[in-house]
Amino acid sequence: MRPRAAYEDGMNRSTILFLIALALLGYGLYIALYIPAMLIGPPVPSLLIGFTAQAVCAALAGLGILTRQSWARVAVLLLGASIAATNLWEGFMLGIIPFLRALLVAVLAIIGALLLASYLTRPSEPT
Repeated sequence: MRPRAAYEDGMNRSTILFLIALALLGYGLYIALYIPAMLIGPPVPSLLIGFTAQAVCAALAGLGILTRQSWARVAVLLLGASIAATNLWEGFMLGIIPFLRALLVAVLAIIGALLLASYLTRPSEPT
């Protein structure tokens, strides 16, 4: 009986990447549903730009991960930056959400994007 390698104990990397891509595509669709409601009445252009950037970056990151593109890491980092910028703008400039929540979400978005981008740069396990 051969010894098990460390990567055989967990979930397959391609399955993890597929689930991450589905989560990003779902997040992009969820955020995109905010956009039509912002077009009714007097729109706030900064929020419309922020949520549009989040939806586009999430969709691009999900598609990039699904198709194993090298630019998927950049899309993930742009998604983290757009989430952070939108939350900071909502919290500190517009006062829509509490300051500490905006700061927490911004920091977690940057950390999560950096961790996911570093996971995407890791070489895949041998078969």
